[in-house]
This record gives sequence, C-alpha cells and structure tokens, in this order.
Amino acid sequence: MSEHNKPDQSRRQLLKNIGLTVAAGAVAAGATTAVHAEVVQADEKKNEKTTGYRETQHIRDYYETL
Repeated sequence: MSEHNKPDQSRRQLLKNIGLTVAAGAVAAGATTAVHAEVVQADEKKNEKTTGYRETQHIRDYYETL
C-alpha cells in the first residue's frame, strides 16, 4: 500500500480517547457519594428537662371542635 492509502491513525486514536474519557467520566460520576452534614445540638438544650406533651387550654378547645 502506498503512503496515501493508509488510514489516518491519529484520527482513530483521538476518537478512541474521547470514548474512553466519556466512559471514565460516567464511572467516576456513578462512584461518587454524597456528603451529608450532621447538625450537632448545643449541650445547653440537653440539660433542660422537658415534660413532653402538655395539654393546654387552647389544645382542649381544639379537641372540642373535632
């Protein structure tokens, strides 16, 4: 074969590299994990004692309407 009829290897290599880059990007995007922030409450709220649910007058009034 003459030099003129040989296929252009640089173009083929470029297309292969583009395909590999896209595939590697898809794998990297799928492998990443989301980071979730954790909210830490202040210690002063932990020291407060709560009595839980308290039925006040406005709550009793609401229950009467049901």
